[in-house]
Amino acid sequence: MRTGRLEAFSDGVIAILITIMVLELKVPLSAPKFGDLEPLLPIFLSYVMSFVYLGIYWNNHHHLFQVVDRVNGRILWANLHLLFWLSLIPFATGWMGENSFAPATVALYGVKLLQIAILRAPGGNRVLADAIGRDFKGKTSLILYSAAVALSFLSRTAACAVYVLVALIWLIPDPRIERALATQVQDDRDKTD
Repeated sequence: MRTGRLEAFSDGVIAILITIMVLELKVPLSAPKFGDLEPLLPIFLSYVMSFVYLGIYWNNHHHLFQVVDRVNGRILWANLHLLFWLSLIPFATGWMGENSFAPATVALYGVKLLQIAILRAPGGNRVLADAIGRDFKGKTSLILYSAAVALSFLSRTAACAVYVLVALIWLIPDPRIERALATQVQDDRDKTD
C-alpha cells in the first residue's frame, strides 16, 4: 500500500501532541505582571524543548517517507510503536516542567528520547540504508541520551544540556536522504534512456 495514509495519520498524531502540550500551559489568572510568570518558566522551557523535538521527529519522519514507496504491516506497526513513544512526550514534558526538572523527571524524559532514537534504525530500505550509511548522528544520539539519563541524577542541568545538544544536532535536516533519492531518480532515468 502507498504511504499517504500512514503519513497523514502520523502528521495528525504529532499535531495533536503539540496541541496537548500547549494546553498544559496554564494562564495565571491573578498575575497581571511579567514577573508573575517566573514560576511558569520550567513548564515553558520543557514545552519549548519538547516542541522542538516533536518538530525534529516530524521533519525526519517526512524525510524518511520520501524514500519509501510502499508500506506493509511491519512498517505500520513500527510506525505505531514510534507514535506510542512520541505520545508520551506531553506526559514527560508536563511531569518535568511541573516538578522544576527534578532528577527522576529528567531521567524519564531521556528514557523516552532514547526509545524513540532506537526506533530510527533504517530497516530494510536499500535507498534509506545507503543514505544513512554508518548513521553517525543516530549512534551519537543513542550514546548522548544514555549518558544524559545517567547524568540526570548527578546534574539535571547538564542532562538537559545534553538533550538540547542532541536536538541541535538534528535541527539541521540530514541531506543524505535527499541526495540518495536524487541519485536513485537519476539512476532510474539513466536505465530508461
